[in-house]
Amino acid sequence: MNENLATLNTIKDIRQMMERSSRFISLSGLSGVAAGICALIGAWFANDALNDIGGYHDITNIVASESRYSPTLHQFLGERLFIIAVLTFLAAFGSAFFFTWLRSLENKQPIWDATAKRLMINVAIPLVTGGIFLLKLIDEGEFGLIAPGCLVFYGLSLVNASKYTLGEIRYLGYCQIVLGLMNLRYETYSLYFWAVGFGILHIVYGLVMWWKYERTDKKQA
Repeated sequence: MNENLATLNTIKDIRQMMERSSRFISLSGLSGVAAGICALIGAWFANDALNDIGGYHDITNIVASESRYSPTLHQFLGERLFIIAVLTFLAAFGSAFFFTWLRSLENKQPIWDATAKRLMINVAIPLVTGGIFLLKLIDEGEFGLIAPGCLVFYGLSLVNASKYTLGEIRYLGYCQIVLGLMNLRYETYSLYFWAVGFGILHIVYGLVMWWKYERTDKKQA
């Protein structure tokens, strides 16, 4: 009996070593929750700003009619929306990094190693490609495709990166892609799709991951 238990513990240790060497397992569920909350707060302020200028549909018409040249991202969003977008991104990224850093300390795993590099590269490829593509859409005046494009390319980056971190992140990516494709049909509700995708889905995913992994680890500790 003791020999069987020792064998199981050895297999468990080997499996953990293999996961640490091939996957970045320090992603914290609280990172997703924090990023989602930041996204919802940003969406709330953005909705207030859009209401002041007549809504999402009107801002695309204003830019298209008043600009004789291709607008920049700053001009497309406007000063207030641009500031909201930047602050929301910084808050979400900063909070996600903080909780991931804490998780890496608990796992005794460096936050930046070969596995983390592979993860970031696989996240960056679809995101950078999508960013360049979306900037070209703005340049061409195809404003209605910006929001769904963000969701789709972000979803693709999550699916692409799932090979190097917790596999469940793949399902978050699938949901983002589906949401982006649905947004193509209802362009005037883009802000709400953003709030669901970058806000609510992140919170749900984060809570599930925390319950499945971090809560169990703390109980065992």
